[in-house]
Amino acid sequence: MDELNPIERFVYKTLVWTWPFYGLGALYVVGPVIAWLLGGLCALILYFGPAVRDDMRATGSIPPVVWGWIVGMFVLLVALWVGHFDWSLGTKQTIKSSIGWAKGWALLALFPLIGAVLPIRRDVLARGQCIIGLWTLILAPILLAAPMIGLPERIFTSPLKAIGGPGPEYFSVYFFTWDPSSWTPRWQFYAPWSPFAALLGVVMVLFALEEKDIKWRSIGLAAGALMILASKSRMGLVGLTACTIGPRMMPLLLRGWAWQVAAALTASMAVLGTRVAMAAIDGVAAFKGARADSTRVRETLQRIASERWQNDAYWFGHGTVQPGSHAVEYMPIGSHHTWYGLLFVKGAVGFLALLVPFVWQTLLALKDAAVSPRGYLPLGIMMTLTLLSFGENIEIEAYLLWPALVVLGIHARELEDLRNDAE
Repeated sequence: MDELNPIERFVYKTLVWTWPFYGLGALYVVGPVIAWLLGGLCALILYFGPAVRDDMRATGSIPPVVWGWIVGMFVLLVALWVGHFDWSLGTKQTIKSSIGWAKGWALLALFPLIGAVLPIRRDVLARGQCIIGLWTLILAPILLAAPMIGLPERIFTSPLKAIGGPGPEYFSVYFFTWDPSSWTPRWQFYAPWSPFAALLGVVMVLFALEEKDIKWRSIGLAAGALMILASKSRMGLVGLTACTIGPRMMPLLLRGWAWQVAAALTASMAVLGTRVAMAAIDGVAAFKGARADSTRVRETLQRIASERWQNDAYWFGHGTVQPGSHAVEYMPIGSHHTWYGLLFVKGAVGFLALLVPFVWQTLLALKDAAVSPRGYLPLGIMMTLTLLSFGENIEIEAYLLWPALVVLGIHARELEDLRNDAE
């Protein structure tokens, strides 16, 4: 950490100051600001080329998959404009939604671009995540004790909310929140709500596994596990297991004995298949029943979004989320699921605009994880994003996922360098 170039130092300091930024209610502002600042720096560095100082020069050209993210996110902007025009939402609403795109969807293209072009090392991001973990462990005692000693849920809401955003919770600072279904405390740390905090914990664990210093690695793993457990999120527990173990199982695809074991297990399903299927069904039912009210609301939102997409706005969607009824506890239609939300808001065009680069990046990570540990972190990140997309809207949470998105760009650059060396 003593040999950082200016860009790495900026990224590292931003990560280190995550908790202080949260304490000011400023995290939702910080994410888009660094995305557009560093994205603009990418353009300048690519333009000036050799004239740039040695330690800040571009690491290469833009990889094809990063171009996929850039084109896909631009198509989403076009779909937004068409949807607003089709539904006559007006110039004011179109401008407001376009600004929202610049603070959300655009980040899914800018951060991979930053990772692919700027000289940023994985180790810097991993250490930065572990330092966030140290902050988390230091603050954990007061956060965990807050409901027992009578402290309020919310400390304050920052005046930065005047800038505009998805809701006041993005600018609020919390000790904890009460779960309305069980009236027990849940912790969200520096995230706007608990389930998202759990998947941020999964991301922290993934980064910590890349850390070479055992002290910092232990801190990152402990903090990530705490975030997952204290958030009481079912999805976080699934992610902790699947997103860490799954990528490390990929090399087995190239081992003959692993295929023989798989064949034997498949054959045994002829005898045990019914019992295994029933156990799986019971497990899914128990998983959903753990938070039955939440599951019901989400399933109803998805059904309404799907039906209205097919019947009202197949190609370009409704342009924006719409208020929900009492049946979904007044949650907006088009929220709580990235893919159903895309279909409802931006139609089939918007759905494909995200699906293509998303699948492309995942396939690259799958292939690389099978042959090299280099692919473990990007594959774990893509698995985490997949889990997140089934319960949240990725675009409004990209401002906290930016280190993971930068890694996707770094990985794309690494693969492109390998391909160029092979030629």
